[in-house]
Amino acid sequence: MGDSRVLLEPCGITARSGAGIISKIRLENFMCHSSLQIEFGDWVNFITGQNGSGKSAILTALCVAFGCRAKGTQRAATLKDFIKTGCSFAAIFVHVKNQGEDAFKHEVYGDSIIIERRITESASSIFLKDYQGRKVAHRKDDLQELIDHFNFFFKATLLQQVSELLDNIRVQLVTADTIVQELESSIRPILRQLDELREKIKNMEHVEEIAQELQNLRKKLAWSWVYDVDKQIEEHNAKLEKLKERVPACQERIDRNSVKVEELKGQLLDKKAHVTSLVQKTSEVRKMKEDLQHKLSLATKERLELEEERSRGANLIKKMTGRLKSLEKQILDIQEQHMRATQVHAEESAVEECMEKQQDEIDVARSSVTRLQQEENTLSERLSTLINSKNDMSKEIEETERRHRDLCSQIRELQQRQTNKVTAFGGERVLNLLRSIERHHKRFKSPPIGPIGAHVKLVSGDTWAVAVDYAIGKILDAFIVTNHKDSLVLRDCAKEANYRNLQIIIYDFSRPQLNIPYHLLPSTNHPTTLSVLHSDNPTVLNVLIDMGHAERQVLVQDYEMGKSVAFEQRIQNLKEVYTSDGYRMFYRGSVQTTLPPNRRGRTGRLCSSLDARINNIQQEASKLQEVLQEGRGRKRNSEEVCRSLELQIQSLKKRRLNDERILLSKQMELQDMKNSFSAENNRDPAPNVDEIYEEISQVRDDIQGKELLLEKIKVRMVMAEEKVNDLRCSFESLCDSVKGEVNAIEIAERELLLTEEKLQSAEEERAHYEGVMQKKVLPDIQKAEKEYEELQNNRQENFRKASIICPESEMEALGGCVGSTPEQLSGQLNRLKQRLQQESQRFTESIDDLRDMRDKKERKILKKQQMYSAFREKLNACQKALDLRWNKFQRNASLLKRQLTWQFNGHLRKKGISGQIKVDYEQKVLSVEVKMPQDASGNTVRDTRGLSGGERSFSTLCFALALHEMTEAPFRAMDEFDVFMDAVSRKISLDTLVDFAVEQGSQWIFITPHEISTVKSGDRIRKQQMAAPRG
Repeated sequence: MGDSRVLLEPCGITARSGAGIISKIRLENFMCHSSLQIEFGDWVNFITGQNGSGKSAILTALCVAFGCRAKGTQRAATLKDFIKTGCSFAAIFVHVKNQGEDAFKHEVYGDSIIIERRITESASSIFLKDYQGRKVAHRKDDLQELIDHFNFFFKATLLQQVSELLDNIRVQLVTADTIVQELESSIRPILRQLDELREKIKNMEHVEEIAQELQNLRKKLAWSWVYDVDKQIEEHNAKLEKLKERVPACQERIDRNSVKVEELKGQLLDKKAHVTSLVQKTSEVRKMKEDLQHKLSLATKERLELEEERSRGANLIKKMTGRLKSLEKQILDIQEQHMRATQVHAEESAVEECMEKQQDEIDVARSSVTRLQQEENTLSERLSTLINSKNDMSKEIEETERRHRDLCSQIRELQQRQTNKVTAFGGERVLNLLRSIERHHKRFKSPPIGPIGAHVKLVSGDTWAVAVDYAIGKILDAFIVTNHKDSLVLRDCAKEANYRNLQIIIYDFSRPQLNIPYHLLPSTNHPTTLSVLHSDNPTVLNVLIDMGHAERQVLVQDYEMGKSVAFEQRIQNLKEVYTSDGYRMFYRGSVQTTLPPNRRGRTGRLCSSLDARINNIQQEASKLQEVLQEGRGRKRNSEEVCRSLELQIQSLKKRRLNDERILLSKQMELQDMKNSFSAENNRDPAPNVDEIYEEISQVRDDIQGKELLLEKIKVRMVMAEEKVNDLRCSFESLCDSVKGEVNAIEIAERELLLTEEKLQSAEEERAHYEGVMQKKVLPDIQKAEKEYEELQNNRQENFRKASIICPESEMEALGGCVGSTPEQLSGQLNRLKQRLQQESQRFTESIDDLRDMRDKKERKILKKQQMYSAFREKLNACQKALDLRWNKFQRNASLLKRQLTWQFNGHLRKKGISGQIKVDYEQKVLSVEVKMPQDASGNTVRDTRGLSGGERSFSTLCFALALHEMTEAPFRAMDEFDVFMDAVSRKISLDTLVDFAVEQGSQWIFITPHEISTVKSGDRIRKQQMAAPRG
């Protein structure tokens, strides 16, 4: 674009004199303009033109001229980008009016200030010129002073600046308060010195008082010994009287027991004589009773022997009778055999035919049983295979369910860790333990640190989370205490929280963080456990080093790299190597050891990105759930096939068992036929019947002899029974006749025994009281009388010594020594002596010098206290004023928020729209709500992106006008404010802008690509059109 032209619409311009108004701007080689000059009216200026004509370049030039950076304009990255293509420099000239009361250094610049900004490829410069074009200033600070004076760039309602200013004042007041506190604390050592000086003077003044008190204490001590002995004499006298009172009581009991013993001895003699006479009377009867009892036992024994003999004879007769019946039956069998022998020969041929037929049926049944057994075995083998397969599937399902439960448990733990990181190192138990520690925190010397895992975090993401957990996972759940006493308290807290097997580490909290020399670390480029961990607590790091050897544990990426580092490189100071997936490798002597990770352990507890891990585990759990459902389906199908096979096997088994029973019955029938046939063919020859008859006759004779003997035994038994009954009747009658006498003897013996026991008890009680009298009462009385005499002598001696020191009347004038023992007075006397000696040795100065020194220090401290008190009063006044201004600031902020909403609504109503602006000063959030008239639902649009382009542009314009109405500035500019508006909205917006600009009074510059013929003309409105861009 060549020289730019501006078509000025002719109108009557009303000029005014004002400070900060831009009267003219001239551009050279700036952006698309080679040379452009525009003069502005003092009120409302409209600049129109086609897109690309360079309208926005005018506002950009104003921003650059007033010191804005290139990035701040959002049109270029550097200032040199504003130079027109093909040119070596760009220049901006802005003429600012400087008239009236608000003129800036009018005596220097005159009625006009010219701001010149030159831009080259390598640098840029700023010049401030007076109304004649002479250079006055060139520093950026001068330009900033000009901008601040005219308030060209303001920050909305200036609330932020006021808030920052008040905060700065508050910080300065806090600093001043700290300084005053330091000044006030600086006189505390002098106050302590003054107190020490006063105490020294007071002590020196009390030396004589101490000496006098010492003398009085000596007098009190001397008489206290006398009074103490008097008190002891009174106590011993009361004790002696009490001991003497025990003699009559003890003697009375001895006499009472002596009388009782004499009475019991007389009773005992009478009882013994009575028992002797009764025993003599019943001695003959007792002998007769013993004889009868002996005879009765012999007769009973004889009767029992006869009963046994009769029982043996009856059994023998029974056996012989059985033998007789057996022989008679044998004779009958021989006769029957002889009768059947004639019939057997006719039946043998029929039996053989029947046996052959039976054998054929057995063969058919056996083949059927064999066939059914084979089918059953085949199905059983198939069923066994299916059962094994089903068991394998059950194990697989159980393992899948276990893995799914583990994954669900991990998901719950990770979700719990999202809410509270501490639960990763002990679950709910550690939360209960921490609550218990909080309840008993006063019992600890220092609060325990733990769990350790909650106090460390990974430095470089979650790469080494698994490896670190396997390396030091055992002590991540541990707690650290500073001494053994705290460990016992922590163990009690763990019992209260039901936290068993808590690991407690005792470590000195005062030790600084350990600094490990480089030569003691593993010589490798791989990280160690200690290097990937961070903790704000040095004690935690010290424990990881001392207890976990974290500085000697090397972390590697994979298994092969771990083998190379652990076994091939032979690195010094290396203890163990851990891979990122949990393998542990170490070298002990000549043995290489590699341990796989424990898949069932909890790992990765130090991970920070839990969401991704939870999603991965949830996906894995869903896959396992699908596999589980598929496996359960296959298991159900297998169980149905198994049930079908079991039914078939049961059916075959029933058929086989039925055929086996049939086969067995046929085989038994055949065997019976064979046995019967064989018995008939092989029967023994008939025995001799005569010999059997002879044996029968002999047995009958023996039975008759035994029966005769048995009759004799019965007669003897009857006689023995009669004898036993006679003896029992005689014994019972004798017992009845002597029963009264025997009972009388027993009663007399019991009474005699009871009398002996009472006599023994009375004698023991009398001996006890006699012993008490001789060994306790009388010796105690003699001892008390002797002590009483010694106290009387001691009292006379103490009275003599006390009378030498001072008379008793003087002691009474001093108040006596009631309530103080000699030991207490002696202790006080010794302490006073030591104090008097110490005070005499301490003070070498004179008391007058000390008083002069005290007066000087008091005057000096009083002066400083008055001065610091004045400082404190001023600070309090400043703080009170700050609080008052802060309250006013809060009220102004609230009023401005309401004013902004009212003005915003006022501008929106011109188009029938209502809205609201919400401002949150604490969160620094501003939200705009707009309600359209055509919205029948009455819903409010809280996001302006929900509006159309025109509605959003009009709402934004209303918000900008509301803000402009609350601020002051010499000139204001708006670029492309009517974009996306329809004709109606644009007409309303233009009228609103013009009325507001004219009424508000500042200089306004409006830039728009649309035609502005609808804008009413006036003396205060100036319209200019940019030339169309050249192709």
